Amino acid sequence: MDFSAKMLREDALKGKVIVVTGGGSGLGKAMTQYFLELGAKVAITSRDLEKLKMTAQELEEKTGGTCLPLACDVRHYDQVEAMLGEVLKTFGKVDVLLNNAAGNFISPTERLSANAFDTIIDIVLKGTKNCTLAFGKHWIDSKQTSATILNIVTTYAFTGSAYVVPSATAKAGVLAMTRSLAVEWAKYGIRSNAIAPGPFPTKGAWDRLLPGDLAEKFDMSKKVPLKRVGDHQELANLAAYLVSDFSAYINGEVVVIDGGEWLKGAGQFNLLEQIPEEMWDMLEAMIKAKKDK
Repeated sequence: MDFSAKMLREDALKGKVIVVTGGGSGLGKAMTQYFLELGAKVAITSRDLEKLKMTAQELEEKTGGTCLPLACDVRHYDQVEAMLGEVLKTFGKVDVLLNNAAGNFISPTERLSANAFDTIIDIVLKGTKNCTLAFGKHWIDSKQTSATILNIVTTYAFTGSAYVVPSATAKAGVLAMTRSLAVEWAKYGIRSNAIAPGPFPTKGAWDRLLPGDLAEKFDMSKKVPLKRVGDHQELANLAAYLVSDFSAYINGEVVVIDGGEWLKGAGQFNLLEQIPEEMWDMLEAMIKAKKDK
Protein backbone atom coordinates (compact mmCIF):
# COMPACT_ATOMS: atom_id res chain seq x y z
CA MET A 1 0.00 0.00 0.00
CA ASP A 2 1.28 3.46 -0.89
CA PHE A 3 0.95 5.58 2.26
CA SER A 4 2.33 8.60 0.39
CA ALA A 5 -0.60 8.70 -2.07
CA LYS A 6 -2.48 12.00 -2.29
CA MET A 7 -6.15 12.04 -1.42
CA LEU A 8 -8.07 15.09 -2.66
CA ARG A 9 -8.81 16.32 -6.17
CA GLU A 10 -6.41 18.94 -7.53
CA ASP A 11 -8.68 21.99 -7.08
CA ALA A 12 -9.87 21.11 -3.57
CA LEU A 13 -8.35 24.24 -2.00
CA LYS A 14 -8.48 26.55 -5.00
CA GLY A 15 -9.04 30.16 -3.95
CA LYS A 16 -8.21 29.61 -0.29
CA VAL A 17 -5.53 31.54 1.60
CA ILE A 18 -3.91 29.53 4.38
CA VAL A 19 -1.43 30.57 7.08
CA VAL A 20 0.78 27.80 8.50
CA THR A 21 2.81 28.63 11.59
CA GLY A 22 6.00 26.61 11.87
CA GLY A 23 5.72 26.05 8.14
CA GLY A 24 9.40 26.11 7.22
CA SER A 25 10.22 22.47 7.86
CA GLY A 26 8.95 19.06 8.93
CA LEU A 27 5.24 18.43 9.08
CA GLY A 28 4.42 22.10 8.49
CA LYS A 29 6.34 22.00 5.24
CA ALA A 30 4.66 18.74 4.17
CA MET A 31 1.20 20.17 4.80
CA THR A 32 2.09 23.43 3.05
CA GLN A 33 3.29 21.59 -0.05
CA TYR A 34 0.03 19.67 -0.34
CA PHE A 35 -2.07 22.81 0.20
CA LEU A 36 -0.18 24.47 -2.67
CA GLU A 37 -0.69 21.42 -4.88
CA LEU A 38 -4.43 21.67 -4.19
CA GLY A 39 -4.58 25.29 -5.36
CA ALA A 40 -4.27 27.28 -2.13
CA LYS A 41 -2.05 30.29 -1.57
CA VAL A 42 -0.04 29.77 1.61
CA ALA A 43 1.87 32.00 3.99
CA ILE A 44 4.42 30.19 6.14
CA THR A 45 5.81 31.67 9.35
CA SER A 46 8.54 31.04 11.90
CA ARG A 47 11.37 32.99 13.49
CA ASP A 48 13.93 31.94 10.85
CA LEU A 49 13.22 34.05 7.76
CA GLU A 50 16.12 32.68 5.71
CA LYS A 51 14.92 29.12 6.19
CA LEU A 52 11.38 30.20 5.30
CA LYS A 53 12.58 31.86 2.10
CA MET A 54 14.40 28.70 1.01
CA THR A 55 11.35 26.58 1.78
CA ALA A 56 9.01 28.94 -0.06
CA GLN A 57 11.22 28.97 -3.15
CA GLU A 58 11.54 25.18 -3.11
CA LEU A 59 7.79 24.63 -2.74
CA GLU A 60 6.89 27.19 -5.41
CA GLU A 61 9.24 25.46 -7.84
CA LYS A 62 7.75 22.06 -6.99
CA THR A 63 4.09 23.06 -7.11
CA GLY A 64 3.82 26.19 -9.23
CA GLY A 65 1.89 27.76 -6.35
CA THR A 66 2.35 30.93 -4.34
CA CYS A 67 4.08 30.65 -0.96
CA LEU A 68 4.73 33.76 1.15
CA PRO A 69 7.49 33.54 3.82
CA LEU A 70 6.95 35.79 6.85
CA ALA A 71 9.08 36.02 9.97
CA CYS A 72 6.94 35.87 13.11
CA ASP A 73 7.59 34.85 16.70
CA VAL A 74 4.14 33.66 17.74
CA ARG A 75 4.98 34.32 21.40
CA HIS A 76 4.52 38.05 20.72
CA TYR A 77 1.04 39.31 19.87
CA ASP A 78 2.29 42.41 18.06
CA GLN A 79 4.33 40.23 15.69
CA VAL A 80 1.29 38.05 15.02
CA GLU A 81 -0.79 41.12 14.20
CA ALA A 82 1.95 42.39 11.88
CA MET A 83 2.16 39.00 10.16
CA LEU A 84 -1.62 38.94 9.65
CA GLY A 85 -1.41 42.43 8.18
CA GLU A 86 1.19 41.31 5.66
CA VAL A 87 -0.94 38.33 4.63
CA LEU A 88 -3.96 40.59 4.09
CA LYS A 89 -1.86 43.14 2.18
CA THR A 90 -0.51 40.41 -0.11
CA PHE A 91 -3.55 38.18 -0.60
CA GLY A 92 -6.47 40.39 0.42
CA LYS A 93 -7.95 37.81 2.80
CA VAL A 94 -7.20 34.75 4.88
CA ASP A 95 -9.41 31.68 5.13
CA VAL A 96 -7.49 29.22 7.28
CA LEU A 97 -5.16 29.38 10.28
CA LEU A 98 -3.11 26.25 10.92
CA ASN A 99 -1.45 26.48 14.35
CA ASN A 100 1.51 24.15 13.90
CA ALA A 101 4.40 25.98 15.62
CA ALA A 102 5.65 23.94 18.57
CA GLY A 103 8.57 23.15 20.82
CA ASN A 104 9.40 20.34 23.22
CA PHE A 105 11.94 19.07 25.74
CA ILE A 106 12.29 15.45 26.75
CA SER A 107 13.45 15.53 30.33
CA PRO A 108 12.54 14.60 33.87
CA THR A 109 10.47 17.58 34.97
CA GLU A 110 12.60 18.27 38.04
CA ARG A 111 15.58 18.86 35.73
CA LEU A 112 13.80 21.66 33.86
CA SER A 113 14.29 25.30 34.79
CA ALA A 114 11.23 27.50 35.14
CA ASN A 115 12.40 29.30 31.99
CA ALA A 116 12.57 26.06 29.99
CA PHE A 117 9.01 25.21 31.06
CA ASP A 118 7.86 28.72 30.14
CA THR A 119 9.49 28.48 26.70
CA ILE A 120 7.25 25.55 25.70
CA ILE A 121 4.11 27.06 27.21
CA ASP A 122 4.82 30.35 25.42
CA ILE A 123 5.33 28.78 21.99
CA VAL A 124 2.61 26.16 22.07
CA LEU A 125 -0.20 27.58 24.21
CA LYS A 126 0.43 31.32 24.20
CA GLY A 127 1.49 31.26 20.54
CA THR A 128 -1.65 29.40 19.50
CA LYS A 129 -3.74 31.79 21.58
CA ASN A 130 -2.07 34.82 20.01
CA CYS A 131 -2.69 33.63 16.46
CA THR A 132 -6.21 32.41 17.17
CA LEU A 133 -7.21 35.65 18.87
CA ALA A 134 -5.72 37.93 16.19
CA PHE A 135 -7.21 35.98 13.29
CA GLY A 136 -10.55 35.44 15.06
CA LYS A 137 -10.93 39.15 15.82
CA HIS A 138 -10.17 39.96 12.16
CA TRP A 139 -12.72 37.47 10.84
CA ILE A 140 -15.42 38.65 13.24
CA ASP A 141 -14.75 42.38 12.75
CA SER A 142 -14.65 42.05 8.95
CA LYS A 143 -17.81 39.91 8.98
CA GLN A 144 -16.15 37.18 6.94
CA THR A 145 -18.76 34.46 6.51
CA SER A 146 -16.52 31.39 6.86
CA ALA A 147 -13.08 30.58 8.24
CA THR A 148 -11.27 27.60 9.71
CA ILE A 149 -8.82 27.10 12.57
CA LEU A 150 -6.87 23.84 12.62
CA ASN A 151 -4.63 23.11 15.60
CA ILE A 152 -1.96 20.44 15.78
CA VAL A 153 -2.07 18.85 19.23
CA THR A 154 -0.87 15.42 20.43
CA THR A 155 -2.44 12.24 21.69
CA TYR A 156 -0.97 12.92 25.14
CA ALA A 157 -3.08 16.09 25.28
CA PHE A 158 -5.84 13.68 26.45
CA THR A 159 -3.80 11.63 28.87
CA GLY A 160 -0.73 13.61 29.86
CA SER A 161 2.67 12.01 29.46
CA ALA A 162 5.70 11.71 31.66
CA TYR A 163 8.95 13.42 30.57
CA VAL A 164 7.19 15.93 28.27
CA VAL A 165 5.14 17.71 30.92
CA PRO A 166 5.42 21.28 29.51
CA SER A 167 4.30 20.07 26.08
CA ALA A 168 1.47 17.95 27.52
CA THR A 169 0.30 20.89 29.61
CA ALA A 170 0.35 23.30 26.68
CA LYS A 171 -1.25 20.93 24.17
CA ALA A 172 -4.06 20.12 26.61
CA GLY A 173 -4.76 23.84 26.80
CA VAL A 174 -4.82 24.10 23.01
CA LEU A 175 -7.26 21.20 22.83
CA ALA A 176 -9.57 22.87 25.37
CA MET A 177 -9.40 26.11 23.37
CA THR A 178 -10.23 24.21 20.16
CA ARG A 179 -13.38 22.70 21.62
CA SER A 180 -14.45 25.87 23.42
CA LEU A 181 -14.16 28.14 20.37
CA ALA A 182 -15.85 25.57 18.14
CA VAL A 183 -19.02 26.34 20.08
CA GLU A 184 -18.50 30.04 20.81
CA TRP A 185 -17.38 31.14 17.34
CA ALA A 186 -19.58 28.86 15.21
CA LYS A 187 -22.14 31.68 14.96
CA TYR A 188 -19.52 33.69 13.06
CA GLY A 189 -18.91 30.87 10.57
CA ILE A 190 -15.57 29.94 12.17
CA ARG A 191 -14.89 26.21 12.50
CA SER A 192 -12.26 24.98 14.97
CA ASN A 193 -10.77 21.49 14.83
CA ALA A 194 -7.57 19.69 15.80
CA ILE A 195 -5.36 16.83 14.70
CA ALA A 196 -3.59 14.64 17.25
CA PRO A 197 -0.73 12.88 15.44
CA GLY A 198 1.14 9.93 16.81
CA PRO A 199 4.73 9.30 15.71
CA PHE A 200 5.53 11.16 12.48
CA PRO A 201 9.33 11.43 12.66
CA THR A 202 10.95 14.57 11.31
CA LYS A 203 14.70 14.82 10.98
CA GLY A 204 15.24 17.99 12.99
CA ALA A 205 12.73 17.58 15.79
CA TRP A 206 13.36 13.90 16.50
CA ASP A 207 17.13 14.36 16.40
CA ARG A 208 16.78 17.02 19.09
CA LEU A 209 14.38 14.98 21.18
CA LEU A 210 16.22 11.67 20.90
CA PRO A 211 19.82 12.33 19.79
CA GLY A 212 22.44 9.70 18.97
CA ASP A 213 21.27 6.09 19.13
CA LEU A 214 18.40 6.81 21.53
CA ALA A 215 15.91 6.97 18.66
CA GLU A 216 16.75 3.35 17.82
CA LYS A 217 16.66 2.22 21.45
CA PHE A 218 13.25 3.80 21.96
CA ASP A 219 11.74 2.97 18.58
CA MET A 220 8.26 4.53 18.57
CA SER A 221 6.98 2.16 15.89
CA LYS A 222 7.17 -0.70 18.39
CA LYS A 223 4.37 0.94 20.39
CA VAL A 224 2.06 1.28 17.38
CA PRO A 225 -0.36 -1.61 16.71
CA LEU A 226 0.16 -1.09 12.95
CA LYS A 227 3.93 -1.53 13.56
CA ARG A 228 5.00 1.60 11.68
CA VAL A 229 5.25 5.35 12.03
CA GLY A 230 3.21 7.76 9.94
CA ASP A 231 4.07 9.04 6.49
CA HIS A 232 3.98 12.85 6.23
CA GLN A 233 1.54 12.71 3.32
CA GLU A 234 -0.97 10.86 5.48
CA LEU A 235 -1.04 13.81 7.86
CA ALA A 236 -1.14 16.27 4.96
CA ASN A 237 -4.14 14.41 3.49
CA LEU A 238 -6.05 14.72 6.76
CA ALA A 239 -5.12 18.38 7.26
CA ALA A 240 -6.16 19.26 3.70
CA TYR A 241 -9.53 17.59 4.21
CA LEU A 242 -10.16 19.40 7.51
CA VAL A 243 -9.40 22.84 6.04
CA SER A 244 -11.39 22.14 2.85
CA ASP A 245 -15.09 22.75 2.26
CA PHE A 246 -15.61 18.98 2.17
CA SER A 247 -15.41 19.00 5.99
CA ALA A 248 -17.81 21.92 6.45
CA TYR A 249 -19.93 20.03 9.01
CA ILE A 250 -16.96 18.98 11.18
CA ASN A 251 -16.51 21.36 14.10
CA GLY A 252 -14.95 20.89 17.53
CA GLU A 253 -13.37 17.55 16.69
CA VAL A 254 -9.90 16.24 17.42
CA VAL A 255 -8.92 13.57 14.91
CA VAL A 256 -6.33 11.06 16.08
CA ILE A 257 -3.95 9.72 13.43
CA ASP A 258 -1.55 7.38 15.22
CA GLY A 259 -2.08 3.80 14.07
CA GLY A 260 -3.81 2.98 17.37
CA GLU A 261 -0.83 3.97 19.53
CA TRP A 262 -2.59 5.88 22.29
CA LEU A 263 -5.19 3.17 22.73
CA LYS A 264 -2.41 0.64 23.23
CA GLY A 265 -0.54 2.67 25.83
CA ALA A 266 -1.41 6.20 26.87
CA GLY A 267 1.44 8.67 27.23
CA GLN A 268 3.68 8.64 24.18
CA PHE A 269 6.89 9.09 26.18
CA ASN A 270 6.07 7.04 29.29
CA LEU A 271 8.43 4.30 28.10
CA LEU A 272 11.34 6.61 28.94
CA GLU A 273 10.95 5.39 32.51
CA GLN A 274 13.52 2.79 31.41
CA ILE A 275 16.26 5.39 31.00
CA PRO A 276 18.72 5.32 33.94
CA GLU A 277 19.92 8.53 35.60
CA GLU A 278 23.36 8.39 33.98
CA MET A 279 21.78 8.21 30.52
CA TRP A 280 19.72 11.32 31.30
CA ASP A 281 23.03 13.03 32.09
CA MET A 282 24.42 11.95 28.71
CA LEU A 283 21.23 13.01 26.91
CA GLU A 284 21.31 16.43 28.55
CA ALA A 285 24.95 16.91 27.56
CA MET A 286 24.26 15.88 23.95
CA ILE A 287 21.31 18.29 23.66
CA LYS A 288 23.37 21.15 25.13
CA ALA A 289 26.21 20.37 22.71
CA LYS A 290 23.80 20.56 19.75
CA LYS A 291 22.41 23.90 20.96
CA ASP A 292 25.90 25.38 21.37
CA LYS A 293 26.89 24.63 17.77
